[in-house]
Amino acid sequence: MAQQRRVQLSTQRPGSTVCVLGTELALDVCGSAPRGAVSFQVQATPGVRLWLLHEGQSVKLPSSVSRWPLAPSPELLLAMDAPSKDVGDEKVRISYFREAGGVPVGRALLYLTCVEVSLDADVNRSGAVSRTLLDKTSWTWGPEGHGAVLLVNCDRDDAGAEGLDNEDNAVLSYNDLQDMAQLVLRTRGPRAIFTGHRLLLHVDFGDADKIGVFYGGSSGELEKFRHVLGGSKLAYSVRPSRHCHESVFYVEGLAFPDLAFSGLVSLHVTLLESPEKGLLESPIFTDSVVFRVAPWIMTPNTAAPLEVFVCSVDGNEEFVAAVGVLAEQAQCPLTVCPVPQNRQDRWIQDEMEFGYVQAPYKTFPVVFDSPRDRGLKDFPVRSILGPDFGYVARQAPEGASTLDSFGNLEVSPPVTVQGKEYPLGRILIGSSFPRLGGRRMAKAVRDFLVAQKVQAPVELFSDWLQVGHVDEFLSFVPAPDRKGFRLLLASPSACYQLLKEKQEEGFGEAAMFQGLDRVPKPTINEILANEELRKFNDYAQSCISWNRDILKRSLGLAEPDILDIPQLFQGDSTSGAEAFFPNMVNMLVLGRHLGIPKPFGPVVGGRCCLEQRVRELLEPLGLSCTFIDDFFSYHVLSGDVHCGTNVRRKPFAFKWWHVVP
Repeated sequence: MAQQRRVQLSTQRPGSTVCVLGTELALDVCGSAPRGAVSFQVQATPGVRLWLLHEGQSVKLPSSVSRWPLAPSPELLLAMDAPSKDVGDEKVRISYFREAGGVPVGRALLYLTCVEVSLDADVNRSGAVSRTLLDKTSWTWGPEGHGAVLLVNCDRDDAGAEGLDNEDNAVLSYNDLQDMAQLVLRTRGPRAIFTGHRLLLHVDFGDADKIGVFYGGSSGELEKFRHVLGGSKLAYSVRPSRHCHESVFYVEGLAFPDLAFSGLVSLHVTLLESPEKGLLESPIFTDSVVFRVAPWIMTPNTAAPLEVFVCSVDGNEEFVAAVGVLAEQAQCPLTVCPVPQNRQDRWIQDEMEFGYVQAPYKTFPVVFDSPRDRGLKDFPVRSILGPDFGYVARQAPEGASTLDSFGNLEVSPPVTVQGKEYPLGRILIGSSFPRLGGRRMAKAVRDFLVAQKVQAPVELFSDWLQVGHVDEFLSFVPAPDRKGFRLLLASPSACYQLLKEKQEEGFGEAAMFQGLDRVPKPTINEILANEELRKFNDYAQSCISWNRDILKRSLGLAEPDILDIPQLFQGDSTSGAEAFFPNMVNMLVLGRHLGIPKPFGPVVGGRCCLEQRVRELLEPLGLSCTFIDDFFSYHVLSGDVHCGTNVRRKPFAFKWWHVVP
């Protein structure tokens, strides 16, 4: 429905008003009727379209009826189809008559000037701003949806800048502009109208801290760009150029969706009529555009790797070398974080999570910095943040626990659950049962993840573990069949079954941890006879089985989608569980190349039986298994290969705005 404005008429003197292209004027024919008048007649110049709403019918004018009764309150509407060349070059005249009178008892004359005022953005998500018949004031999800998209300008395109690009209220480079969405204000009509009226670009008070708007005039020169909206600036008066019908503004996002922010922001342009001296301006037209701030999106293990990260610390040279070999096999660049940057903090998976933001006009990676803040706390800002590489963080005012490290943040591959599609997968975070003293991920982090909408999070039970991370009992690997992946779950029961098989085959005296100095070397017989260890692993298995059921329901999985990886745990109810031998699900996945913690299991027939069983499970899927020795460099410090590495991956081909949350 077209925007409509009511206009008063006068039989005492001619009036004048502006009609904005695409809108309607409702003329108050009854309010200006002289005393005793019972009917009226309408005449207009050719550039004016008229119609009358009378007794529930819409009648196009002129019609076969020359006069219309003033009762019961007819509604006279007009519209114009092209901008005027001169002020008042079209008009409409209303003549009023008494009962059966032939001579008008009064006339109302209204001069009309048509102007175009249009605020446009990339509402159809094509990557360019164009005119559209779509509703610019709404934002809808799905392949048939519409609505403009805005990126949080959270990278740093200028190496000399101190903070993020959206923290400086300035445009320092053309690269900075490319991270922003265009907003085009189109104006056409007699210049005198725009001199006598005011065009105001404005933002709602509640949105002012979510966006920044820049304008460089008609020249496009970098030094001409000024911050005109956002923060304390709620409105900006636009002066249309004499020679240009379009004013191009650049819009950046300042904040990601979060608990108190849906992600939707609105910008408006209002045409204000200048009244008599001493009176306030009055609005005669408003056009609006709604943007949605693009969410931060995680990528799963099954996405193609683009860059591998690992820390170099005292004593892990062989581990770094082994990761480098694996990265080379996967044809993936390796970035080694040196000691001055990591300050002997090797847990690079825990410090940060790689994701990305995407709009039709731009996509770039964004690192999410965890609240853990140990030796690596400055690495994401100092070494990752840069041109076309963004940064976001959330703090834990209540104090960070180990569950706030991002080994406790994973995402599944795309899944369908009872007909509901999750084309970008579902985020997985570890938590506790509701119990006294249970650990949970920081509220600020959980709220942030939920607010992104497109990867609906699932909470798993990880508080049974000493460290408490989901990557200690699950992983995903690519597969050529079924859903395109397998979920790997650590399985004490599968491990006991394997050890029992080897015992029955006569290998009960085969020992663990061969070749490792100063490490006890229990045999298969001793492990199977250890009732305390068995009971604890029954408990660990029950916790993993609970999570298995949650994952099957939440990800729409069946048993053939899950592989049980042999694993034992040790610990007690007070301190929690930790891996008894290097945790094989805590692996590095680089396409078909897997970097798996070397378990140092019992050697049977010249081979580690744990390694052999994992090969039997994974190699039929076309995966290549490389077992990496992380025993002293990571495992004894309560982590393994995945904890000590991180991967930036290729964004989804699927566009997030096609999701239906």
